[in-house]
Amino acid sequence: MEYTPLGRTGMRVSRLCLGTMMFGAWGNPDHDACIRMVHRALDAGINLVDTADVYAFGESEAILAKALKGRRDDVVLATKFGEAMDPDAPLRRGASRRWIFRAVEDSLRRLETDHLDLYQLHRPDPGTDPDETLGALTDLVRQGKVRAIGSSALPAEGIVEAQWIAERRGHERFAVEQLAYSAFARHAETAALPTCGRYGLGVLVFSPLNGGWLTGKYRAGQIVSADSRAVRNAEHFDHADAAVRAAKTALVEEFAAIAADAGCSLPELALAFALAHPNVTSAIIGPRTEEQLESQLGACAVELTSETLTRLDALVAPGTDVNPADSPYPRPVLNRA
Repeated sequence: MEYTPLGRTGMRVSRLCLGTMMFGAWGNPDHDACIRMVHRALDAGINLVDTADVYAFGESEAILAKALKGRRDDVVLATKFGEAMDPDAPLRRGASRRWIFRAVEDSLRRLETDHLDLYQLHRPDPGTDPDETLGALTDLVRQGKVRAIGSSALPAEGIVEAQWIAERRGHERFAVEQLAYSAFARHAETAALPTCGRYGLGVLVFSPLNGGWLTGKYRAGQIVSADSRAVRNAEHFDHADAAVRAAKTALVEEFAAIAADAGCSLPELALAFALAHPNVTSAIIGPRTEEQLESQLGACAVELTSETLTRLDALVAPGTDVNPADSPYPRPVLNRA
């Protein structure tokens, strides 16, 4: 396993990060199997683990608490806040000081730890002044409950604004940005990734396998498993859009051929592609099963040649997405309200 600085935090982290969105009711309800995956990842050298309070509404964090007993000091533990913890409770979400102070205590309790190494705003909250959010997070750092702070899915202008506010107001600055990036969804290359590089941010990329498309399990003429996310959440993972599904299915065959020529598996190719970007710190893998985890652990050993990267660029041009809806950044609209 390779290690690299997490931005300017002083922490060195593995190039692969274990993501735990699939731990619990959202993916794998077998706690013992999830704990085995954590132990296997740590034994393979992964030292960065990412979760969120909203993942199975706290269950993922509770599973991690059990898995990390006796090994907490060997892990950079990251969690996120901001997504709705109760659809009927408007105050249990967002980036206000009120909710941040409650959310961090809930996460610390579930994770059975006295501090978080990285605490991240899960999604932008347009209803809250960023000054309030950064001020509250700064207080958590000064209290020793949080070591570093970060954001997720901020557009480039949001990254710049947060850095400016932190400097102007004397707040802790976001040290890490978490963004979507894969060989099928390359929108981050146009602005977000260069901006992160400009400010020296650590970058964690989620969905490097593009919701499972780059695992090779969705292929022409192949029956999709009933427990697959493509069945359980077809619209979210492109399977309800016939045109997008056809485009990605055709591209998977092209990518599989390139992987074979490169001497690696399709998931390894996809992860190696994400890690090849100079501004990417670590790629988040989010296995649901132990088999899926094993198929991704070897990605760090894959080094793509310039010829291979050029072939990938020819299939999906830099800065573009196969499905425009893959971009999480809100499109500017005229609001007459």
